[in-house]
Amino acid sequence: MNQEEQWLLPDGVEEVLPERARAIEELRRRALDLYRSWGYELVFPPLIEFLESLLNGAGRDLERDTFKITDQLSGRLMGVRADMTPQVARIDAHGLRRDAPTRLCYCSTALRAKPPQAGGTRLPYQLGVELFGHDGADSDLEVILLLLETLDLVGAGDRVVLDLGHVGIFRALVAACDLSEADQAALEDIYLRKARTELEQFVASRALPDAARHALAALPFLDGDATVFPQARELLAAFPAATEALTELESLVSVLRARGARVHLDLGELRGYHYHTGCVFAAYLPGDSEPLAKGGRYDHIGEVFGRARPATGFSADLKKLASLAPVTRGGGILARGVLTDAVFTDRVARLRADGERVVLALAGADNDPGELGCDRELVAADGGWTLQPISS
Repeated sequence: MNQEEQWLLPDGVEEVLPERARAIEELRRRALDLYRSWGYELVFPPLIEFLESLLNGAGRDLERDTFKITDQLSGRLMGVRADMTPQVARIDAHGLRRDAPTRLCYCSTALRAKPPQAGGTRLPYQLGVELFGHDGADSDLEVILLLLETLDLVGAGDRVVLDLGHVGIFRALVAACDLSEADQAALEDIYLRKARTELEQFVASRALPDAARHALAALPFLDGDATVFPQARELLAAFPAATEALTELESLVSVLRARGARVHLDLGELRGYHYHTGCVFAAYLPGDSEPLAKGGRYDHIGEVFGRARPATGFSADLKKLASLAPVTRGGGILARGVLTDAVFTDRVARLRADGERVVLALAGADNDPGELGCDRELVAADGGWTLQPISS
């Protein structure tokens, strides 16, 4: 291995340098303070777990994204978390066991076996909130509004488009058909790709009720603004569960639009279909193919932990969010004194207590103010210590 190869990092793995690290950490603090003001409590799920526990409730949606390792103590297979939501669901169901609605938040690194898109990261710094114990539009609305406030922290809240769907619509249609598991999987794949020709061939080649056939063929292409609702109601009139899901979406859209949110409906959205049970949503910047944040309702995940409570939430990659925030150049003070001078050290301590960043000039070192990020200096003057700007 040559010297250059020794410094190479794996694809999708990156190091974070000081300026960006500061932006990420400042955003983390602001976001967690925001969540606390809404009543969300911070939790720290473990980085690794036994695989059967880590993937419980998440199924195949997370299995292919999870790194597997062997525990050297027990010999059992372990996994590094690819998504923290199932872990937080276990904390609610097994660790806390509250009857009242529980609001939890988290922020830590996850690891994915593959990046979500070419050139993407395999080490998202996952930030999110989960609300357990309430089944209804109020909790869905709460987490969506909190998502929008999170995006406001980086100045993106008024630019994002909120993509809304409801997997209950598709579930209602499938329930009306006698499809094998293989056929359901094939149909899900066609929906995810929005492959119109394949979909037409699929519904034509199966013995389906007429109403379901027409609805399944049209659903992936029912998207746009609120004007899609009348067409959807007519198409889904024979499926009460589907029309109930539409009513939930209409209620959410009404409130969100009144608050100035830009909403796009996609009634055939099946992202996380095996994981989500109701409303699903994602926030996009115009022109981007990958969302800034995404979430939805997942009411059955707690069953495997012995307590199925309704749940909804969202998550985002904090590193991606921080890249949207305006770059702020932090100033600092270069203190040219010695630590044996009590007057000097007292002045430095008072400056730091006031929130200033003070860097000590070390004897014999090249204390370049620019490289040290300092725009002022503390120098001896008139028997004391005074601040002076550093001329460029």
